[in-house]
Amino acid sequence: MQPATAVVADIVAGISPYDDLEHRHIAMTLDWLETTDDIFRRATPATPSQHLVAYVVLVDPDARGVYLGRHRMAGLHLPMGGHVEPGEHPLTAARREAGEELGIDPVLDVVGEEPLFLTRTTTVGRTAGHVDVSLWHVVRGDRARQYPLDPAEFDGGRWWDLDPYGLPETDPHLPRFVRKLDSVLQPEAHV
Repeated sequence: MQPATAVVADIVAGISPYDDLEHRHIAMTLDWLETTDDIFRRATPATPSQHLVAYVVLVDPDARGVYLGRHRMAGLHLPMGGHVEPGEHPLTAARREAGEELGIDPVLDVVGEEPLFLTRTTTVGRTAGHVDVSLWHVVRGDRARQYPLDPAEFDGGRWWDLDPYGLPETDPHLPRFVRKLDSVLQPEAHV
C-alpha cells in the first residue's frame, strides 16, 4: 500500500459509523483501499471509476442551517467539495475546496482534522455512473451570510434548515449526515 493510500485508510478506519449503512461503506472502502493504490481521479469524469471526494459541508449549528449549492452537472443541491488530487491529503483537499468554492479561510473554518462521515455514491447527472467515495468535513458557517459560489459549477446557493426531512433534491446521504451531525452536537456546542 502506497503512503497516500495508507493515510486515507487510517482516516477511514478512524470514522465512527453512525448507522449500518455507514458501517458497510467504511468496510467496503477499507477493502477497496487494500486492493489498489489507484484511488485519486486521474481523468475527468471517471478514471478510475471509483475515486476520492472531499465534501465540505457548511453548517451553522446555532441557526440550525446547512448551505447547499445547486450543482450544474449533477442537477442537485449539494455541499461544496471536489475530487482529492493525486497524493493530496483529504483535509488539504477539503481546505482547498472551502477556499475555492466558499471563499472562506480554509485553515480556520474547517472543523476538526478528521471527516465526520463517509459515503459511497454512484453519481448522477451528466457524469453519471462512477462511484464517489466521499469524506464529509464540517465547515463553520454563518446563516446570516451568503457565500459566493463558482457560477461555472453552481447555479447559486442558499441556506436550508438543518432538518433531514426538509432538504431539497440532494445527495442521497445528506439526510443521514444531518442526523449524524445532530447526534454529535450538544445544545450549546459550536461546530
